[in-house]
Amino acid sequence: MKIRTALALLAAAGAVTASAEVTLPKFFTDSMVIQRNATLTIPGTAKKNAKVKVTPSWDNNTVTVKAGKDGAFKAQINTPSAGGPYSITIDDGRKTVLDDILVGDVWLCSGQSNMEMPVAGWGQVMNYRDEIAAANSPQVRLLQIEKQTSYGPKTDTNVNMGGWRSATPESVPTFSSIGYFFGRDLNRETGIPVGVIDCTWGGTPIEAWSAYETLAGLGEFQSELEAIRQSGFNSDDIVNALQKKYDEWLVLTQQKDIQFDKSVMQPGWGVMPSPGTWEESVLPDFNGVVWMQREVDLPASVAGKPAVIHLSTIDDDDITYVNGTQVGMTAGYNKVRVYDIPDGVLRPGKNVITVRVADYQGGGGMWGDPADMYIAFGDEKEPLAGDWAYKVSVDISELPPMPTSPVTSSFPTVLYNAMLHPLQVMPVKGVLWYQGCANVGHDQQYSRMFKAMINDWRKDWDNPSMPFYFVQLAGYLQPRRVQPNSEWAALRQAQKDALELPATGMAVAIDLGNPDDIHPKNKQEVARRLLGMALHDCYGRTDIVCVAPEAIGASADGRNVTIKFDGDITIDGGGQGFVVLGADGKWGQGYGRKTAGNAVTVVSDEIERPVEVRYDWSDYPEGNLRGADGLPVAPFRIAL
Repeated sequence: MKIRTALALLAAAGAVTASAEVTLPKFFTDSMVIQRNATLTIPGTAKKNAKVKVTPSWDNNTVTVKAGKDGAFKAQINTPSAGGPYSITIDDGRKTVLDDILVGDVWLCSGQSNMEMPVAGWGQVMNYRDEIAAANSPQVRLLQIEKQTSYGPKTDTNVNMGGWRSATPESVPTFSSIGYFFGRDLNRETGIPVGVIDCTWGGTPIEAWSAYETLAGLGEFQSELEAIRQSGFNSDDIVNALQKKYDEWLVLTQQKDIQFDKSVMQPGWGVMPSPGTWEESVLPDFNGVVWMQREVDLPASVAGKPAVIHLSTIDDDDITYVNGTQVGMTAGYNKVRVYDIPDGVLRPGKNVITVRVADYQGGGGMWGDPADMYIAFGDEKEPLAGDWAYKVSVDISELPPMPTSPVTSSFPTVLYNAMLHPLQVMPVKGVLWYQGCANVGHDQQYSRMFKAMINDWRKDWDNPSMPFYFVQLAGYLQPRRVQPNSEWAALRQAQKDALELPATGMAVAIDLGNPDDIHPKNKQEVARRLLGMALHDCYGRTDIVCVAPEAIGASADGRNVTIKFDGDITIDGGGQGFVVLGADGKWGQGYGRKTAGNAVTVVSDEIERPVEVRYDWSDYPEGNLRGADGLPVAPFRIAL
């Protein structure tokens, strides 16, 4: 028997209760949307050996199944075309009724923080106050899965808001903005009830959303998977085995860490502008530990007042000191740092803030809005944005590879097991996915895992052609004209590789990024681009153009490279975003001009014999090629 199947049976056995009343998974609630023209599986527990009758009101046809000795049962009913509201009655002698059920299309939204990003809350998307005030879509229902982890697959999962909720000003603010905008606009376009499932967790890598068998089949994360297997999927044993390795690695970083008096400014340190990641200023491509300091001069009015330090967000982990006193520490790149300063720590005159920043991959340092960096005391504020002194302490490239902590949401399989696996009893129309930032730097691995994960989810839902639409990473970090080794560009290409699979689509967001914010605010446009693909592919709207033209060939004539596309191209001004590789192995900036409706000629003054051209191949590119419909051309590379 497959490991996953065996674990699911064990989990189901563990979920049995002694209650005689029917118990259903927590995501079966009033006001839910169920997928039209499908087979819905209703698992649960009832009286031992009882006959359980399941009757949907749309046809009043009763399905009868027998509960086992442990009370477990599983009934399957066929769902009708779109409509409602309906009810479903489950009866084992005592009736449980699910009311206000709509039948329509269910879309599963998953990924990390850019998919999680709520309409309000920490997200505050563009025009969020207006969006919340206007939220009134009774045929759009929202289900948000609670953040949780498990080392083995579960048959039930916890939910927020008590279960399914209509889209209202009360339910929308904390929900995935992309998910809500997509569902709202899909309902407007089709008139079909829409259910949206928000199954997300910021900062998480793809391996956490992948099944044990998927990763094992790829040969990835073997030490972690072996620890899981040897423990018999026992969480305590896994943590004990792997936490020791992780702690030993952290000790190595601490042993290499510099020691100094954190209450005074240190002489001879460099200067780093903050907010802003250090990759975009003074430490390109650096991962490790950096100490940062800033001296602030406070007025006499600070005395005796409660004070709070705000440091916006820090990537990844921090320990913060004020005048040598530790005031707080946080792990996680997308968490806002707000720490109370104990009485007596601040003083009139000069004060020293010292922050230990540990970054393990991707961008590092303090980043976010300058207005969110300050010390508050009473009604007064002292800004903290600007130049900070810094000192590199530990370069983790000089250490053994960092083990994944077993007690984080980044550990392989833990989100798939706890948050996703239980949902497969509920048919869905398709999947929306926005994730990849947490895997920057591991593009080749990501390419393999992403395709395998898509195939595996389709197996779980027994739908090999289940639509799977994903968002390519937006531009981020500071613009660099020539950056052929960009890890962000490589990850975008790894995402694009998944288009090799059928029924996939990629929403290009390269033009929607912000060099200073990994969470760009225009989630409405991201949702619109995903919706365009769904309407075109799934709802017969062939009048909608949902992708920009792609490069299909290139030829060189001396310095000039002509690139042909499979559709008409427009250029907003001079053609930007190109880099050209010469036969001598050197790269140069290129410039493009439109030479035909579907062709662009690129030339670089620095390259005599071009052998390859790349477009928008950098962390934060500034290319300006678009299709006739205005959609941006996706980053690409093409050899000659």
